[in-house]
Amino acid sequence: MNSISPNLNVMIKASEKASKSLIRDFGEIENLQVSVKGPSDFVTSADFNVEKILIEELTKSKKNFSFLSEESGLIKNKDKKNMWIIDPIDGTSNFLHGIPHFAISIALQSGNEIVSGLIFDPIKNEMFYAEKNNGSYLNNKRIRVSKRKNIDECLFATNGKKFKDVKLHNRKSGSAALDMAYVASGRYDGYFQENLNLWDIAAGLILVKEAGGILNQVNLTKNENLEIIASSSNINEKMLEKLGKF
Repeated sequence: MNSISPNLNVMIKASEKASKSLIRDFGEIENLQVSVKGPSDFVTSADFNVEKILIEELTKSKKNFSFLSEESGLIKNKDKKNMWIIDPIDGTSNFLHGIPHFAISIALQSGNEIVSGLIFDPIKNEMFYAEKNNGSYLNNKRIRVSKRKNIDECLFATNGKKFKDVKLHNRKSGSAALDMAYVASGRYDGYFQENLNLWDIAAGLILVKEAGGILNQVNLTKNENLEIIASSSNINEKMLEKLGKF
């Protein structure tokens, strides 16, 4: 196993603990699909449960770090330089419909850069993680971006209206975090999307970078309306050419 920092170790433990309630709640979704009330209220509470566990676990080890979370927004603590960025369920709509494609996403921002990132898909038991200058991993195995060079053989992930006419083999998966993890692991060749929030993509940024991918410059002082264009270096120019008119 590669050596990981104490911070990443805490992130892994926190996501594993939170995932237990998430898996249990996902099991309940099937019963709720047919209930009159429907599952949407339930998803909100599932989101909060996961967030609560993550915040508790991360705070235990670093009492002063700040937080940016999808549910609670910005929580300023004594240490404003270091901030956990969390998305308790990335892929809420999939979760809501009983589709097993969603993830817990945690990133650590220190100053103006992301230094650690983790994306955990609890249903498939796939833990993607990366640290600055230490590579990207999936369940302890090193991962790298795709080596494909022929753009017609490439598969891309996207979402949103802006890119709907792009002539590339692309699909919409419903989870920005997993889309980026899949680019990092070479499953997708690239990913492009607009109108993203920082918590959707913070962990994915370092995963793609440490796996040898290329990303556009992302302004980390902005929490919303972010755009991502990520891919392997082999096809980056060809992809940008196809996206060029947007």
